[in-house]
Amino acid sequence: MAKANVLIIEDDPEIQELLSFTLAKEGWTLIAARDGEAGLAALASSSPDCVVLDIMLPGMDGLEVLRRVKAEPSWKRLPGVMTKARGEESDIVAGLELGADDYVVKPYSPKVLAARIRAALRRRADLSVQSAEDATVLARGELRLDSGRHEVSWQGQVVLLSATEFAILEFLLRNPGWVFSRSQIIDAVKGRDYPVTDRSVDVQILSLRKKLGDGGEMIETVRGVGYRLKD
Repeated sequence: MAKANVLIIEDDPEIQELLSFTLAKEGWTLIAARDGEAGLAALASSSPDCVVLDIMLPGMDGLEVLRRVKAEPSWKRLPGVMTKARGEESDIVAGLELGADDYVVKPYSPKVLAARIRAALRRRADLSVQSAEDATVLARGELRLDSGRHEVSWQGQVVLLSATEFAILEFLLRNPGWVFSRSQIIDAVKGRDYPVTDRSVDVQILSLRKKLGDGGEMIETVRGVGYRLKD
């Protein structure tokens, strides 16, 4: 992880400079792009380990860049963290539905963004070292999750999830019927002391439900407590 290459697609030169300084201290190599076209070109030439993508870009916006990234088979599992000047839920959900793993809202602390990148890289590393004998297939009704293949299906149709959405669903599937608070879900899928708000869990759950279609009804909201998967 110390030698990871991180692609930052961000048009603000001051933010680029600030992130260059912060990420260098993490031991990562920063690849900078100022717009979507340059970002896609950098992806093709540099094979980064993680992408940080601003939604508001000149020309091709960040959502379109993300759509193209996830449509490319060799890039679709590349960890992606979105950034946005405003935290409109519709934009955040749209990015998560396209396959982003996480998001931060501007103005953000560079240390918080670094923590999000570390978590995304760690999840990618965990998936890459998972051995075949550790693979597990979890199923409830017509919902099926194959951890070895990192694949989810509903009624026989494959559902594309981000790494965070996959981790949340796997956690709930391993504990059907149990109610978990938002902080418990964060601890389970991100680790303790991860810098994220309870609202972030709500947004991830909303995106997960939408992707699962009718299967999303299996994830129940328990008012005043959190979420559970129907047993």
